[in-house]
Amino acid sequence: MLCNDCIEELTGLKDIIVKDVKNIYGEQHIYAVMHKRIHTCPACGEKTLKVHDYREQIIKDLSSFGQITYIHLRKRRHVCPVCGKRFYEEVDFLPRYHRMTSRLYTYLIDQFHDVSSVKHISRKSNVSSTTAMRIFDIIEYPRPVLPKVLSIDEFRGNAGGEKFQCILTDPQNKKVLDILPERRAESLYAYFSSFDKVEKEKVKYISIDMSALFRSVLKRCFPKASIIADKYHVVRQVTWALDRVRKEEQKKFSRDRRLHFKHSRQILLKPSCRLTEYEKDQLAVMLRASDIMREAYLMREAYLRKVEFEKVMNSGSKDEAKRRLSKWIVLTQNSSIKEYQTCCNTFIKWFDEITESFDHNITNGYTEGVNNKIKVLKRVSFGVQNFSRFRNRILHMMA
Repeated sequence: MLCNDCIEELTGLKDIIVKDVKNIYGEQHIYAVMHKRIHTCPACGEKTLKVHDYREQIIKDLSSFGQITYIHLRKRRHVCPVCGKRFYEEVDFLPRYHRMTSRLYTYLIDQFHDVSSVKHISRKSNVSSTTAMRIFDIIEYPRPVLPKVLSIDEFRGNAGGEKFQCILTDPQNKKVLDILPERRAESLYAYFSSFDKVEKEKVKYISIDMSALFRSVLKRCFPKASIIADKYHVVRQVTWALDRVRKEEQKKFSRDRRLHFKHSRQILLKPSCRLTEYEKDQLAVMLRASDIMREAYLMREAYLRKVEFEKVMNSGSKDEAKRRLSKWIVLTQNSSIKEYQTCCNTFIKWFDEITESFDHNITNGYTEGVNNKIKVLKRVSFGVQNFSRFRNRILHMMA
């Protein structure tokens, strides 16, 4: 009895009697039979213990001790003494018509939480890639419930014949809500229109990058929600403007100095508070070489940190941000740097969405992190063309 209990604990299978264990070509083969017990006839409900015959079934199981494992189960076929119905005994760890254990199914589906290719998962589970995908395709995620805070972004998925897909997340609760097949305005509008008015009114804040397409659709679908421009994408506009100045200025220099400016790009774009003493000296040399570069750098710092003007990014409220951003726009428009004019025009168009972010600590940070994970999934899988499968894989991976 003690031996049987140890075998049950070791194999993790209950009501099983292990007859033999063999190691064949590095694979572990367990020969077993179920404990004999009373079964109910599926036709008439009569109880019976009578065995008609036996059949050996080979079942795939989880790898044990680093070896691929098979269970050779000697299954009984019972016969009903009343109606003569013949049926196989019930096996708790083996679903009907299946050739792998329930725990192998569970393990296989759980492996899809990892950022791994199907081929890698199937090899670990000792099944074919086709079988692994057939099992995973059973999973289907329904349409989500809209949260209080919604974040939307696009990513290059190349699935379902479309280059770009959209991702919806709940940044407050760190949850991926849905993956949309395309980013066209009509498709987005149709999707959000499928939610009723009560559901859409639950959404109070929407965080987006500075996409005019997203803004126009979301204003129509969620008229009562506040749209917030992601701070990272706002700051990036200023950084890009400074980098454009660098590219124009370095064209005026000799080859050696031009290469020096190009290779020192990160020093120029790095926040001044994080510069080492050596980097500060390098930056000073770069700024002395061009008056326009120095002016452009001070404008960037004026937006981010207190150098000569009031810094915008450290504003404590929406009203304070409006005042400081308005001042920065005026100062920048009066400058002679044309590269900043595009940045100013963008800030004027997005003025309300930018300043709204200072009253709420809401960003697209979580969404961008998920996008990076999707890129890794695409890379290890060499792309996923089936959109439905791609969507379920992302939602399962981030669940």
